Amino acid sequence: MPPTPPRPALPLPKLELLRRARRNLLEMFSDKLLNEDYSDSQVLFQRIIICNSPETVQAALVGQHEAVQRKSAQMRHALEPLLGDGLFVSDGPVWAQRRRMVAPVVHVNRLNLFAPVMAQAAGEAADRWAAHPPGQPVAMLEEMARLTADIICRTVFGRALAGAQAREIVEGFSDYQHRIGQTDLLSLLGLPDWLPRLLTPGTKRSARRIQAVIEGIIEAHRAARATGIIDDEPTILRLLMQAEDPDTETHFTAEALRNEAAVLFMAGHETTANSLAWTWYLLSQSPRVVEKLHAELDSVLAGRAPTLADLGALPYTRAIFEEALRLYPPVPILPREATEDCEILGRHVPKGAMVLIIPWLLHRKPSLWDMPDHFIPERFLAENAAGRSKYAYVPFSAGPRVCLGLAFGMTEAMLCLATLAQRFAPRLAPGAVVRPVCRLTLRPEGGLPMLLDRR
Repeated sequence: MPPTPPRPALPLPKLELLRRARRNLLEMFSDKLLNEDYSDSQVLFQRIIICNSPETVQAALVGQHEAVQRKSAQMRHALEPLLGDGLFVSDGPVWAQRRRMVAPVVHVNRLNLFAPVMAQAAGEAADRWAAHPPGQPVAMLEEMARLTADIICRTVFGRALAGAQAREIVEGFSDYQHRIGQTDLLSLLGLPDWLPRLLTPGTKRSARRIQAVIEGIIEAHRAARATGIIDDEPTILRLLMQAEDPDTETHFTAEALRNEAAVLFMAGHETTANSLAWTWYLLSQSPRVVEKLHAELDSVLAGRAPTLADLGALPYTRAIFEEALRLYPPVPILPREATEDCEILGRHVPKGAMVLIIPWLLHRKPSLWDMPDHFIPERFLAENAAGRSKYAYVPFSAGPRVCLGLAFGMTEAMLCLATLAQRFAPRLAPGAVVRPVCRLTLRPEGGLPMLLDRR
């Protein structure tokens, strides 16, 4: 079975809970909680509500969207220094306006613009793997981070992005995510927002480093257009610069444009990289699944590069990635804050409560999934998924705040997986210990060393 942190049978004492949360958020959850539909508890000053059934998830994310749309204080304090009032962090009227403007930019109809860039980057990664010394392991998480960063740099900022600028952005994001990865215990304990959170000078430098590069790219785009130099390359940044709010006919300010570009980079880089790394690990432990994957790829692609048009003919490839997202959701805890008193299926939720939807638990709940801790991609084939509530599976959240980049991320992952799996069957390096660790996102501790066996 794929590895998970040990689960205590019963809820932990409060001090032990906090100690484990500081180390790895996944270690907080007990078997008792896994099997509950709804939990209501108090940790010091913080009321914590956990929704752990399709019905309670739907009630929270859809029925009470207005009341629980705000991201938790912990999430806001971690990301606001970099993302400002970007779509991922904002709520209320700001969020609604930004979503109206960003949604058309990453709509599924735009994928034909970006899929060739994704496939090209995946092909270049396959060539790098082919040149890698045989028998020498790679850190798969780093490999996937490099690939997804390459894709997101090209799609957001364009192929002309200078190598030094790309490195600045990638290194800056990596450093920032490392620095903010520790759990904000002040927020977890329910201490007020006005109490200052200590941000290290390094965290502030990392945020400003990224922002400065993005601002420079935006200014270069604007300067080129002002002098009549028109580059027709479709990029997400160019589409954002042209975006208009249909309700107010306003455009992004320079600061808002920078924040949304940063949001899209973070969302398209970190989460997809983690999920692809977990997918390679799961495949390395399941020869049966690998054999079926190779058979599908050989039948449909016969060695050529995949295109957007091919993806509909690769249902098993998609099912593999969806099953990886079930077992290792990139954001395994979706924390919200109730901004007003409300009810979830008749249960009172007070203003200020933290409302948690926990894909890590929901996706492993025995009453929802047969053999929940096993890697079984077939459960996501159309004939087996019929009748399953869409609120039992929420790797991209659900309701009005469902991830706008869902189609982009799925397309990116499938093109990368189909390209690389045609030529390689990565294998876990001997002696490697795989341990999932969650702070803000879920990643394999130690980088996941793997050997790049050729087919």
